[in-house]
Amino acid sequence: MHPEIETLLDQAENRFLKGEELIAFKRQVASLSQRLKIYEFLREKETSIFQPVANKLQETFPDEKQETLERSLKHWLLVLRYCGMAMLLNDQQFLEQRLLDWVSGIVEAHQTHKIEATVCNLLQTRLKEMLSEQARAILQPFFDQAQSMIIVGNKE
Repeated sequence: MHPEIETLLDQAENRFLKGEELIAFKRQVASLSQRLKIYEFLREKETSIFQPVANKLQETFPDEKQETLERSLKHWLLVLRYCGMAMLLNDQQFLEQRLLDWVSGIVEAHQTHKIEATVCNLLQTRLKEMLSEQARAILQPFFDQAQSMIIVGNKE
């Protein structure tokens, strides 16, 4: 659950929320509504987001094995899904836990840093094309966190 909403609900167990708490609750509910719309957009447009990325990746690495390119695309498909859920929950620890479960060392093990970095950059560009500035501002901290863990943390 949204940590801020959960805190306010815990406070409401013993008493009615104070005026400023009620305002904070309304703000969190509005934020959750925005986050839900962004999450639904990402879910509904997943193919539209990734197909141009896949096409450009193949153009950029024409001599690379198809399997290698597909593996990197799948990584970032999962990353975007995890970023979306972490954004919806407003919980960066959720993202960190999910990514650490499988991403630690995967880039290094497959020696795909350049491909992963390219997919990340292409995806970033595609999200800029498809999301409003406001939506990107909400999603971006989670995407940056993932990028930091996968790309920056695994430089060759």
